[in-house]
Amino acid sequence: MTESRPGPGPVAVTGAEGFIGSHLVEALVAAGHRVRAMAQYNSFSSYGWLETLPQDVMDSVEVVLGDVRDPGSVDRLLAGTEAVYHLAALIAIPYSYQAPHSYVDTNVTGTLNVLETVRRLDIPRLVHTSTSETYGTAQTVPITEDHPINTQSPYAASKAGGDRLADSYHASFGTQVVTLRPFNTFGPRQSMRAVIPTVIGQVAAGERTITLGDLRPTRDFTFAKDTAQALLAVGTAPAEAVVGRTFNAGTGGEISVGDLVTLIGKLMAVDLEVREDAQRIRPAGSEVMRLVCDASRLRAATGWAPAHSLEEGLEATIAFFRDPANLARYKTNVYNI
Repeated sequence: MTESRPGPGPVAVTGAEGFIGSHLVEALVAAGHRVRAMAQYNSFSSYGWLETLPQDVMDSVEVVLGDVRDPGSVDRLLAGTEAVYHLAALIAIPYSYQAPHSYVDTNVTGTLNVLETVRRLDIPRLVHTSTSETYGTAQTVPITEDHPINTQSPYAASKAGGDRLADSYHASFGTQVVTLRPFNTFGPRQSMRAVIPTVIGQVAAGERTITLGDLRPTRDFTFAKDTAQALLAVGTAPAEAVVGRTFNAGTGGEISVGDLVTLIGKLMAVDLEVREDAQRIRPAGSEVMRLVCDASRLRAATGWAPAHSLEEGLEATIAFFRDPANLARYKTNVYNI
């Protein structure tokens, strides 16, 4: 296979209806791309968060209902595209304890289906989306791409399986794949399964006693628009700079969940108390206690760097949840696994 750089033609996005996927679709359209966006098939013909994007964005988007677990769906989505951004995944860690087979079906077999179609159609670029959870609790900090893989949940294991398949297809078939490993992405449209919307959503709904799990873990939080730009960066960089490689995307900063709650309270001008909820606490051996990113490889290869501070991203997320129309989409009083 001849290495090439993706052109300006149509690009495909799996998982486009989701949180990060919808931000990526916006970024791709802003960069001049036409987008073929897969939303998971459902009988309501719901396009998820894509339905909230401005019409001038959606004018450049073709929404396709399908499922990455079905090879035929993947074939129809990817035919004639110049690049593929593969984001479709089951991502909630607690639910992976309850339904691990579903995670393998989507995150491993779904990735295999995408890789097979990309290989067969000789598509010039596949961006495979990983997760910092594959590293487990940091053994050295900041975490580089050479950090050992230590999967502490079925979710993390399923994502690592997809990563290894991507690596193997590049080694075995020359598939033009690059893997991006974002650290904890946050921002408008994120589900309540994540800590930042859980806190902000409860406060926006009038709560002052916040229900959470363990407050000790630290995370490197990256604003969604910055993660989208990182995906775009590895999707459009020259092949020799990125193909066959894995890149971390994060800020290099870390904050504990407890300190995060304090910061959100300050930004929202409220005094908060935290009540521990046992069902929100991971099994002891499964909790990842520390994640902090070294993104120097990505910066060197593409020039990417985060453009938003944690506070700026939180302000944008707070504004999103304070909009009654947005808040109405969420069940802030329910534990979302």
